[in-house]
Amino acid sequence: MAKYRKLGRTSSQRRALLKNQVTALINNGRIITTEARAKEVRKIAEGLIALAVKEKDNYETVKVTAKVARKDKDGKRVKQIVDKDTKKVLSETHRDKDGKILKIENGVTVTVYDEVEKEIKKDLPSRLHARRQMLKVLLPVTSVPGEAAGRKKGTQKVDLVAKLFDEYAPKYADRKGGYTRIIKIGQRKGDAAMEVVLELV
Repeated sequence: MAKYRKLGRTSSQRRALLKNQVTALINNGRIITTEARAKEVRKIAEGLIALAVKEKDNYETVKVTAKVARKDKDGKRVKQIVDKDTKKVLSETHRDKDGKILKIENGVTVTVYDEVEKEIKKDLPSRLHARRQMLKVLLPVTSVPGEAAGRKKGTQKVDLVAKLFDEYAPKYADRKGGYTRIIKIGQRKGDAAMEVVLELV
């Protein structure tokens, strides 16, 4: 008996299909697919969640100083004009009263940065390995707000690995497997394949 279903596809197509469906399941919490595909996706998804549960507390918090751009009241970066050679501040702003960009001889526009101390989670070696194993399977996802559909403004990259560690791992910490369920919803109209809902419990 074969260890996995071929799903009527070549190996590269099958790998792409499974990656897409696992990514959609982790991102949305449920997908509608055929029964054969759902059983293959379930194996991979449950493996990822089990890995996240195992490594959820395997990190140390570290304080780091980071340079962060200073923002004004509108949320835009604060810029000033400095001398090219001496780095002396020539003007606190790079625009005049009318909002036009200032031109000062021998001046360069630079963004003002502040140093901020942050606490970050530093992965220990086994958690880092688990993170890389997850990134092998999960594809990059970009969330688009409803009002900005079709535009790049407001889009954000979704960190699915962080979602696995921070959201799903604590939720399933006291559960010994069985993180997904398959619910049959009937045969598909075109080819009579059994359609199912695959969802996280």
